Amino acid sequence: MEKKSCPMLQSGDQIGIVCCSNAQKRSDFDKMRRLEEALLQMGLHPVFSHWICEKENASGMAAMERARALMDFYKDDGIKGIFDISGGDIANGILPYLDYNVIAESPKLFWGYSDLTTVINAIYEKTRKASVLYQIRNLICDHGEEQTVRFRNTVLNGADDLFQIRYRFIRRGEMRGVVVGGNIRCFLKLAGTEFMPDLTGRILLLESFSGTVPQVAAYLSQLQQMGALEKAAGILLGTFTQMDMEKCIPTVETLLCDVAGGDLPIAVTQDIGHGTDSRGILIGRELHLIS
Repeated sequence: MEKKSCPMLQSGDQIGIVCCSNAQKRSDFDKMRRLEEALLQMGLHPVFSHWICEKENASGMAAMERARALMDFYKDDGIKGIFDISGGDIANGILPYLDYNVIAESPKLFWGYSDLTTVINAIYEKTRKASVLYQIRNLICDHGEEQTVRFRNTVLNGADDLFQIRYRFIRRGEMRGVVVGGNIRCFLKLAGTEFMPDLTGRILLLESFSGTVPQVAAYLSQLQQMGALEKAAGILLGTFTQMDMEKCIPTVETLLCDVAGGDLPIAVTQDIGHGTDSRGILIGRELHLIS
C-alpha cells in the first residue's frame, strides 16, 4: 500500500473541535477535559465550538447552528485543522448550510467518523477535497497510548503511521481508486441527494457499528440496486462491530459476495471502523491495494 500523507500540523497550532452530529452529553465533560489535556500535551491547542453539548432542540434551527459552528472554524485563519468528536444520526442535516466554496479554498483537513461519513463524502463530492475518517477521541480510550503515538507521528512529524492499514483480499488481488464511503448506514443517507459521490471507479469503504444480518443485508441490497457494486473499482470492508461481537452467520463477507459481481475485487481490514484501536483512512484520496 502506497504512502498516504495528510497536511501536517505544527506544535502550537490551534485546532477546532466541533460536534456536527448528536450533541455530547453534559456528563461527558470529563472526557472532553481529558481530550483537551491530551492534545495540549502534544502541543496542539484545542478550541471547542459553542455547539458541543446537549440543547433542548436537536433538529431544525440546530442544524443551521451546527453548520455555522463548523464554518466559523473554516473561516478562522488561526484554526489549522478541524476535528469532530460526535457521532449518531443528524450530521446530514447540516449539509445544505455549508459553504463549499469556502471549504474548497481552505487548506484545513476535516476529521470525523461514523455519522460524519455524510459530511466527509459531501465535502469530497462538492470540493474534491479529502477528509479523514477517524475519531480523535481514540486518543483517550483504552488504546490511547498507541493511538497518541500514531497520531503524533502522522500529524506533527509527517509520517503515515495512522494510515498504515493491514488488509487481506477475499476476491481477486488488486484494487486502485479514490476512496469514498465509510459507515454504511450513514453513507446511504446520501443516496438520491446532490451530496452522493459518483462511485464509478472508486474504492467503496464500508464499515458499521450496529446492525446484524438483516440490517447489513438490507444495506448491501440497496447498494446493489443503486448500481454501486457495478460501478465501484473495489470494496474495502472494515469492521462490523455488532456482527463481529455476536459472531453472526452469514458473515459480512458472505453477504457481500452474494450480491456483488464475481469480478469485483473485495478486501477486508480490521483496522478501519468503530474500534478504539482503529486507524484512519483518507476519504477522497487514491488508494492502491495489492496482495
